[in-house]
Amino acid sequence: MTTPLAAILTPESLQSGVPGPLYVKLRQMLEEAITSGKLNYGDALPAERDLADHANVSRVTVRKAVDDLVKDGLLVRRHGSGTFVAKPVAKVQQSLSRLTSFTEDMARRGLVTRAEWLDRGLFHPSPDEMMMLGLPADALVARLGRLRVADDMPLAIERACISAEFLPDPMQVTTSLYAALEKRGCRPVRAVQRISAYNMKDPDAAMLGVPAGSAGLSIERVSYLRSGRVVEFTRSIYRGDAYDFVAELTLSET
Repeated sequence: MTTPLAAILTPESLQSGVPGPLYVKLRQMLEEAITSGKLNYGDALPAERDLADHANVSRVTVRKAVDDLVKDGLLVRRHGSGTFVAKPVAKVQQSLSRLTSFTEDMARRGLVTRAEWLDRGLFHPSPDEMMMLGLPADALVARLGRLRVADDMPLAIERACISAEFLPDPMQVTTSLYAALEKRGCRPVRAVQRISAYNMKDPDAAMLGVPAGSAGLSIERVSYLRSGRVVEFTRSIYRGDAYDFVAELTLSET
Protein backbone atom coordinates (compact mmCIF):
# COMPACT_ATOMS: atom_id res chain seq x y z
CA MET A 1 0.00 0.00 0.00
CA THR A 2 1.63 3.23 -1.19
CA THR A 3 -0.98 5.79 -0.12
CA PRO A 4 -0.33 8.30 2.72
CA LEU A 5 -2.14 5.81 4.95
CA ALA A 6 0.81 3.41 4.76
CA ALA A 7 2.77 5.46 7.30
CA ILE A 8 -0.26 6.02 9.52
CA LEU A 9 -2.01 2.67 9.65
CA THR A 10 0.50 0.24 11.06
CA PRO A 11 -0.12 -2.76 13.30
CA GLU A 12 2.03 -1.07 15.98
CA SER A 13 -0.05 2.13 15.98
CA LEU A 14 -3.30 0.19 16.24
CA GLN A 15 -2.05 -1.89 19.15
CA SER A 16 -0.60 1.06 21.07
CA GLY A 17 -2.44 3.59 23.20
CA VAL A 18 -5.62 3.15 25.21
CA PRO A 19 -7.14 -0.35 25.04
CA GLY A 20 -10.33 -0.64 23.05
CA PRO A 21 -11.96 -2.21 19.99
CA LEU A 22 -9.65 -2.20 16.97
CA TYR A 23 -12.35 -0.87 14.65
CA VAL A 24 -12.76 2.20 16.89
CA LYS A 25 -9.01 2.88 16.80
CA LEU A 26 -8.95 2.37 13.04
CA ARG A 27 -11.90 4.69 12.61
CA GLN A 28 -10.20 7.38 14.72
CA MET A 29 -6.97 7.10 12.72
CA LEU A 30 -8.80 7.36 9.41
CA GLU A 31 -10.83 10.31 10.69
CA GLU A 32 -7.66 12.09 11.84
CA ALA A 33 -6.06 11.52 8.43
CA ILE A 34 -9.08 13.16 6.76
CA THR A 35 -9.53 16.10 9.13
CA SER A 36 -5.79 16.88 9.19
CA GLY A 37 -5.56 16.94 5.40
CA LYS A 38 -3.38 13.86 5.00
CA LEU A 39 -6.30 12.53 2.94
CA ASN A 40 -8.13 15.06 0.78
CA TYR A 41 -11.48 15.32 -0.94
CA GLY A 42 -11.70 12.75 -3.72
CA ASP A 43 -8.83 10.57 -2.50
CA ALA A 44 -9.60 6.86 -2.82
CA LEU A 45 -9.20 4.48 0.08
CA PRO A 46 -7.36 1.24 -0.60
CA ALA A 47 -9.52 -1.85 -0.95
CA GLU A 48 -10.73 -3.43 2.29
CA ARG A 49 -8.46 -6.44 1.76
CA ASP A 50 -5.40 -4.22 1.29
CA LEU A 51 -6.22 -2.15 4.38
CA ALA A 52 -6.78 -5.29 6.44
CA ASP A 53 -3.54 -6.93 5.28
CA HIS A 54 -1.46 -3.79 5.88
CA ALA A 55 -2.88 -3.08 9.35
CA ASN A 56 -2.96 -6.77 10.29
CA VAL A 57 -6.66 -6.72 11.18
CA SER A 58 -9.69 -8.54 9.85
CA ARG A 59 -11.78 -7.27 6.95
CA VAL A 60 -14.74 -7.10 9.35
CA THR A 61 -12.78 -4.60 11.47
CA VAL A 62 -12.01 -2.48 8.40
CA ARG A 63 -15.61 -2.64 7.21
CA LYS A 64 -17.01 -1.49 10.58
CA ALA A 65 -14.60 1.45 10.73
CA VAL A 66 -15.36 2.50 7.17
CA ASP A 67 -19.12 2.06 7.68
CA ASP A 68 -18.99 4.49 10.62
CA LEU A 69 -17.15 7.11 8.55
CA VAL A 70 -19.58 6.72 5.66
CA LYS A 71 -22.47 7.21 8.08
CA ASP A 72 -20.79 10.36 9.44
CA GLY A 73 -20.34 11.74 5.94
CA LEU A 74 -16.52 11.66 5.91
CA LEU A 75 -16.35 8.89 3.32
CA VAL A 76 -18.60 8.05 0.40
CA ARG A 77 -19.01 4.73 -1.39
CA ARG A 78 -19.44 4.74 -5.16
CA HIS A 79 -20.81 1.52 -6.54
CA GLY A 80 -18.28 -0.16 -8.76
CA SER A 81 -15.60 2.44 -8.05
CA GLY A 82 -14.64 2.18 -4.38
CA THR A 83 -14.62 4.36 -1.26
CA PHE A 84 -13.54 7.99 -1.40
CA VAL A 85 -13.03 10.95 0.92
CA ALA A 86 -16.26 12.96 0.83
CA LYS A 87 -16.49 16.66 0.07
CA PRO A 88 -16.16 18.67 3.31
CA VAL A 89 -19.45 20.10 4.56
CA ALA A 90 -19.36 23.75 5.60
CA LYS A 91 -21.85 24.26 8.41
CA VAL A 92 -24.52 26.93 8.06
CA GLN A 93 -25.53 28.79 11.21
CA GLN A 94 -29.03 30.19 11.55
CA SER A 95 -30.06 32.49 14.34
CA LEU A 96 -33.21 31.58 16.24
CA SER A 97 -33.82 35.21 17.18
CA ARG A 98 -34.88 36.41 13.69
CA LEU A 99 -37.82 35.35 11.54
CA THR A 100 -36.42 34.97 8.03
CA SER A 101 -36.97 32.77 5.02
CA PHE A 102 -34.44 30.22 3.79
CA THR A 103 -33.76 32.36 0.69
CA GLU A 104 -33.11 35.49 2.76
CA ASP A 105 -30.93 33.62 5.23
CA MET A 106 -28.72 32.08 2.54
CA ALA A 107 -28.49 35.37 0.59
CA ARG A 108 -27.00 37.11 3.65
CA ARG A 109 -24.25 34.50 3.59
CA GLY A 110 -23.57 35.00 -0.10
CA LEU A 111 -24.80 31.52 -0.99
CA VAL A 112 -26.59 30.78 -4.26
CA THR A 113 -29.87 29.01 -3.58
CA ARG A 114 -32.28 27.02 -5.66
CA ALA A 115 -35.27 24.79 -5.01
CA GLU A 116 -36.40 21.52 -6.50
CA TRP A 117 -40.17 21.37 -6.31
CA LEU A 118 -41.64 18.25 -4.74
CA ASP A 119 -45.21 19.50 -4.46
CA ARG A 120 -47.03 22.74 -5.32
CA GLY A 121 -50.78 23.24 -5.60
CA LEU A 122 -54.13 23.74 -3.87
CA PHE A 123 -55.60 20.89 -1.84
CA HIS A 124 -58.29 20.14 0.72
CA PRO A 125 -56.69 20.36 4.17
CA SER A 126 -55.67 17.35 6.21
CA PRO A 127 -56.90 17.11 9.83
CA ASP A 128 -53.48 18.40 11.00
CA GLU A 129 -53.65 21.37 8.63
CA MET A 130 -57.21 22.19 9.68
CA MET A 131 -56.18 22.19 13.34
CA MET A 132 -52.91 24.15 12.90
CA LEU A 133 -54.30 26.75 10.49
CA GLY A 134 -57.76 26.99 12.07
CA LEU A 135 -59.60 26.06 8.87
CA PRO A 136 -62.95 24.40 8.15
CA ALA A 137 -63.09 21.17 6.18
CA ASP A 138 -64.33 22.89 3.00
CA ALA A 139 -61.38 25.33 2.87
CA LEU A 140 -58.37 24.99 0.58
CA VAL A 141 -54.68 25.10 1.45
CA ALA A 142 -51.64 25.82 -0.67
CA ARG A 143 -48.97 23.17 -0.21
CA LEU A 144 -45.36 23.88 -1.11
CA GLY A 145 -42.87 21.02 -0.88
CA ARG A 146 -39.28 21.83 -1.78
CA LEU A 147 -35.78 20.47 -1.59
CA ARG A 148 -33.70 23.50 -0.58
CA VAL A 149 -30.21 23.68 -2.06
CA ALA A 150 -27.41 26.18 -1.33
CA ASP A 151 -24.25 26.28 -3.44
CA ASP A 152 -25.29 22.93 -4.96
CA MET A 153 -25.51 21.25 -1.53
CA PRO A 154 -28.94 19.94 -0.49
CA LEU A 155 -29.62 21.29 3.00
CA ALA A 156 -33.28 20.84 3.82
CA ILE A 157 -36.65 19.50 2.76
CA GLU A 158 -39.46 21.96 3.49
CA ARG A 159 -43.16 21.19 3.36
CA ALA A 160 -45.25 24.31 3.98
CA CYS A 161 -48.99 24.80 3.99
CA ILE A 162 -50.79 28.15 3.87
CA SER A 163 -54.48 28.93 3.76
CA ALA A 164 -55.60 29.68 0.18
CA GLU A 165 -57.04 32.90 1.61
CA PHE A 166 -53.46 34.16 1.92
CA LEU A 167 -51.94 32.35 -1.06
CA PRO A 168 -54.64 31.59 -3.65
CA ASP A 169 -52.08 30.80 -6.38
CA PRO A 170 -49.11 28.70 -5.17
CA MET A 171 -47.47 29.14 -8.58
CA GLN A 172 -46.72 32.74 -7.54
CA VAL A 173 -44.00 31.36 -5.25
CA THR A 174 -40.83 31.06 -7.32
CA THR A 175 -38.07 31.54 -4.73
CA SER A 176 -39.10 32.99 -1.37
CA LEU A 177 -42.45 32.13 0.19
CA TYR A 178 -42.21 35.09 2.53
CA ALA A 179 -41.59 37.47 -0.39
CA ALA A 180 -44.77 36.19 -2.06
CA LEU A 181 -46.74 36.60 1.16
CA GLU A 182 -45.32 40.11 1.66
CA LYS A 183 -46.64 41.14 -1.76
CA ARG A 184 -50.11 40.17 -0.56
CA GLY A 185 -49.68 42.02 2.74
CA CYS A 186 -49.65 38.87 4.85
CA ARG A 187 -46.02 38.21 5.73
CA PRO A 188 -45.71 36.63 9.20
CA VAL A 189 -44.31 38.78 12.01
CA ARG A 190 -43.61 36.07 14.59
CA ALA A 191 -43.34 32.30 14.76
CA VAL A 192 -43.10 29.41 17.20
CA GLN A 193 -40.54 26.82 16.16
CA ARG A 194 -40.07 23.34 17.59
CA ILE A 195 -36.77 21.55 16.90
CA SER A 196 -36.12 17.90 17.63
CA ALA A 197 -33.56 15.23 16.76
CA TYR A 198 -34.36 13.03 13.78
CA ASN A 199 -32.77 9.99 12.15
CA MET A 200 -32.93 10.32 8.38
CA LYS A 201 -35.06 7.85 6.46
CA ASP A 202 -35.37 7.23 2.76
CA PRO A 203 -36.47 8.82 0.48
CA ASP A 204 -35.62 11.99 2.43
CA ALA A 205 -32.07 10.80 3.17
CA ALA A 206 -31.44 10.08 -0.51
CA MET A 207 -32.70 13.53 -1.54
CA LEU A 208 -30.41 15.19 1.01
CA GLY A 209 -27.43 13.09 -0.08
CA VAL A 210 -26.82 11.38 3.27
CA PRO A 211 -27.03 7.73 4.34
CA ALA A 212 -30.27 6.51 5.90
CA GLY A 213 -29.97 6.72 9.68
CA SER A 214 -27.85 9.89 9.61
CA ALA A 215 -28.55 12.52 12.24
CA GLY A 216 -30.87 15.31 11.21
CA LEU A 217 -33.13 17.99 12.63
CA SER A 218 -36.91 17.92 12.43
CA ILE A 219 -38.45 21.40 12.64
CA GLU A 220 -42.06 22.52 12.90
CA ARG A 221 -42.83 26.20 12.47
CA VAL A 222 -46.16 27.94 13.07
CA SER A 223 -46.10 31.56 11.89
CA TYR A 224 -48.51 34.34 12.80
CA LEU A 225 -49.77 37.62 11.36
CA ARG A 226 -49.81 40.75 13.47
CA SER A 227 -53.52 40.09 14.09
CA GLY A 228 -52.64 36.77 15.73
CA ARG A 229 -53.96 34.56 12.92
CA VAL A 230 -51.86 31.61 11.83
CA VAL A 231 -50.59 32.14 8.27
CA GLU A 232 -48.07 29.30 7.84
CA PHE A 233 -47.50 25.77 9.10
CA THR A 234 -44.23 24.23 7.91
CA ARG A 235 -42.53 20.91 8.61
CA SER A 236 -38.86 20.72 7.62
CA ILE A 237 -36.01 18.24 7.79
CA TYR A 238 -32.47 19.64 7.90
CA ARG A 239 -29.14 17.88 7.49
CA GLY A 240 -27.56 17.55 10.92
CA ASP A 241 -24.02 17.71 9.52
CA ALA A 242 -24.58 20.98 7.67
CA TYR A 243 -26.82 23.11 9.88
CA ASP A 244 -26.46 24.72 13.31
CA PHE A 245 -29.20 26.73 14.98
CA VAL A 246 -27.85 29.42 17.30
CA ALA A 247 -29.79 31.16 20.07
CA GLU A 248 -28.52 34.20 21.98
CA LEU A 249 -29.48 34.19 25.64
CA THR A 250 -29.52 37.23 27.92
CA LEU A 251 -30.04 37.62 31.64
CA SER A 252 -33.65 38.57 32.34
CA GLU A 253 -34.28 41.59 34.54
CA THR A 254 -36.30 40.61 37.60
